[in-house]
Parts: sequence; C-alpha cells; structure tokens
Amino acid sequence: MTTQEHDASVYETVQESSEFQELKRRFRAWTFPMTVAFLVWYLLYVVMSGWARGFMATKVLGDINVGLIFGLLQFVSTFLIAWAYARHAEKKLDPIADKLRHEVEEKTK
Repeated sequence: MTTQEHDASVYETVQESSEFQELKRRFRAWTFPMTVAFLVWYLLYVVMSGWARGFMATKVLGDINVGLIFGLLQFVSTFLIAWAYARHAEKKLDPIADKLRHEVEEKTK
C-alpha cells in the first residue's frame, strides 16, 4: 500500500465515522437555518427599499430614516452572526474536530 492509498483510507474511515457525521450534523443544524434567516432579513431590506419607499423614507430622528436604520442593522446582524457562529463552533464543533484531527494525525505518522 502506498502512502497516498494509506492516507486516503484513513480519511475515508474518518468520513464514515459517527463522530464525523455528528460534526457535519451540528454544523448544518446551525448554519443552514442561520443562512436562511439572514437571507430572508436581507431580502426584506431589498424588497422594502424597492416597494415600500414611503415607509423606508420615514424619518425617525432628524435626517435618520427607517431605510438607513435597516441598512445599518444589516452590518450589525452580520457581525452578530459571525460572533454567534464563533461561539457555537468553539463549544460544539471544535472539540469533535480536534479529536478527529488528532486521530488522523496519529494514523498518518
């Protein structure tokens, strides 16, 4: 068996393991709903900007209107999602990924 074949079989074994499947499940269970939620939020902003111009132009405070607030909240929500994902990954994904990485490193030495 060549080194390349050996490495491939190690990765295939890891990919088939229940721990790797759990890692993928946890990743998808967080990222897919969050992606959908963000896209809905973003598309709401775009649709409202195009078809609810009166509402978006409503002044809230001085020259600050609803559209500007929605636009700034897009940035805020992006940073909040990134922060929340980092916390999620640190608690739920990284321990499993680290364990799998150590197993692969041991098998490929």
